[in-house]
Amino acid sequence: QVQLVESGGGSVQPGGSLRLSCATSPSIFGLGYMGWYRQAPGKQRELVATIATRGTGRRYGDPVKGRFSIYRDSAEYTVYLQMENLKVEDTAVYYCVANDGDPTGPKSYWGQGAQVTVSP
Repeated sequence: QVQLVESGGGSVQPGGSLRLSCATSPSIFGLGYMGWYRQAPGKQRELVATIATRGTGRRYGDPVKGRFSIYRDSAEYTVYLQMENLKVEDTAVYYCVANDGDPTGPKSYWGQGAQVTVSP
């Protein structure tokens, strides 16, 4: 049973833009937090951005601050990641996550991953 449905991603040249989306159920959306982590080959998984599904809290990883924006559509139980001015080093598999504040806890759900490739 797929809990998080990711879409978007793909290939783009440096400086380009992409948007990821992640749709889920009301119960999972209600856990409190959704967002993305990414993992590049040979590297550890790292935080990209998270957003509170209630309230206004947002958090960004340092490498993407000022270039990526996360926002939500609460009526559709969907979050979006708008990625601007993409760099080669943004190349990775991007994983949507939903949880209650603890990404490693029992109430944490992960998407199947979306490949983002940035190359000249």
